Amino acid sequence: MFWADKIAESAQGEQIVNDSKTPSGRVHVGSLRGVIIHDVIYRALKHAGKPVKFMYGVDDYDALDTVPGYLDREKFAPYLGYPLCNVPSPDDKATDYAKYFMGEFLEVFDYLGVKPEIYYLRDLYRTGQLNPYIDTFLQNSHLVREAYKEVSKADRPSNWYPFQVICENCGKIATTVVTDYNGKEVFYTCEPNATNYVNGCGHSGWVSPFDGNGKLPWKVEWVAKWQLVGVTIELAGKDHSQKGGSRDVANAICRKVLKKQPPFHSPYEFILVNGTKMSSSKGVGSAAKEIAELLPPELLRFLMLRTQPKSVINFAPNYETTTRLFRDYDTLIEKYQGVTPEGGEDPKQDKELQPLFYSQLTDEVKTYQPFDFSTLISLLQVPHLDIKEEIQKRCEHPLTDADWKVLHQRIESAQKWLDDYADEEEKLVLYFDTIPEQVQELTEEQVTYLGELAKNLEAAESWDGETLQTIIFSTSKGLEMKPGNAFPAVYLSFMGKSRGPKAGNLLSYLDKSFVLERIRGAVALKQGAAV
Repeated sequence: MFWADKIAESAQGEQIVNDSKTPSGRVHVGSLRGVIIHDVIYRALKHAGKPVKFMYGVDDYDALDTVPGYLDREKFAPYLGYPLCNVPSPDDKATDYAKYFMGEFLEVFDYLGVKPEIYYLRDLYRTGQLNPYIDTFLQNSHLVREAYKEVSKADRPSNWYPFQVICENCGKIATTVVTDYNGKEVFYTCEPNATNYVNGCGHSGWVSPFDGNGKLPWKVEWVAKWQLVGVTIELAGKDHSQKGGSRDVANAICRKVLKKQPPFHSPYEFILVNGTKMSSSKGVGSAAKEIAELLPPELLRFLMLRTQPKSVINFAPNYETTTRLFRDYDTLIEKYQGVTPEGGEDPKQDKELQPLFYSQLTDEVKTYQPFDFSTLISLLQVPHLDIKEEIQKRCEHPLTDADWKVLHQRIESAQKWLDDYADEEEKLVLYFDTIPEQVQELTEEQVTYLGELAKNLEAAESWDGETLQTIIFSTSKGLEMKPGNAFPAVYLSFMGKSRGPKAGNLLSYLDKSFVLERIRGAVALKQGAAV
């Protein structure tokens, strides 16, 4: 049984699945893991016939704690320490900073078929919905301090209260410290040295903590959200789930202050880019929107789901990783299409196929005739090639409208990968008008090989990649020549370098007469004869 189905099977009564995000900058692809995990749990509960809602909170009352490198520091540095919803938008597409970056992220939600009910913390605070919880935690600040101490060994002074006021003088929320509560108002000071990234103004005074005048610290706020929204299931990333970490503290506060059990929890691992954890505010990693522009939605969901939640995903949009992702997905599609209900097989019971079902935007698996993604990347780089005609020629069966819909997506993905992610050495650069100068590097053995290869290729009855690969290899074998010497001769003749894509495929992209002319021309040039 798939991990999400196990969670759904054990759930009793109505379920509220919740996830959240602080929109501190361009949202990285790593944040999508939590989104997809919670979406899949929601879908599994629906499939199990359990009453369920999927909520997604935008933590936009958190402070701006750094200016991402892709923004104008001079414009945004004055707003460090402000609630994100009180920081101006980078452009006029949104009313404020939080709405700008969250709007970009929510576009990716739509793209991936994720449709939670969205709520903003600013609204919960400003409309007074959180007022009862603010009062409860302020009245029981000693219990909150005990929870911090017992779980994370963090000492809070006896006059520390779990609340941050928006300073009436300077507008910062990150720098204020509350030291008293009289049941109606809190006393706070905007401390000059409260943080290491911005200074408080020194203002102090009494102010009501209600109706949006400030916020609870996020571990306490987390508990308040659970109760207000009615959350029953909320997983958290590994960084929040370590022993004595944020989730443990929140759980303790929930039990100690509210006398209630926290929601179901299970940790999930990071998505790394080349081994590095990604950060929204630091601009590290690939933005979710950028990766959504590269990968079709089912492939992006599959990236998140083919690995168990407790295993790290190390993602890098290089050639090997990207082409393997498409290849693995196509393999499952072919396997799914080969399962026949008439034979008594249920594809949903096949452990290998289970991620495929939740990778879809709907409950139906979208099938198609697979076409190798790496071949698409190569075909797009061959000048004067009618790519649609070439694709159809290489397919075993006529392509349907559904097949072409998938192929058009993949052509766009392949072109995007070439434009934005391909290294120069990964690109297929063919010499069409001239013979590369590098053929002068050919050895006598390689020249002999090319001459023999031209004869064998001319006799070829088929011009597909596998046939040509066999001819290239058998020619070297017939001359008792190592493939490691033979294949560079082919690449040097067409690309001017000693390495390249699969040689048989490379030649199959090209017209037969051109290939024969080029090989013979390379031999002649090396031998000093006129071309």
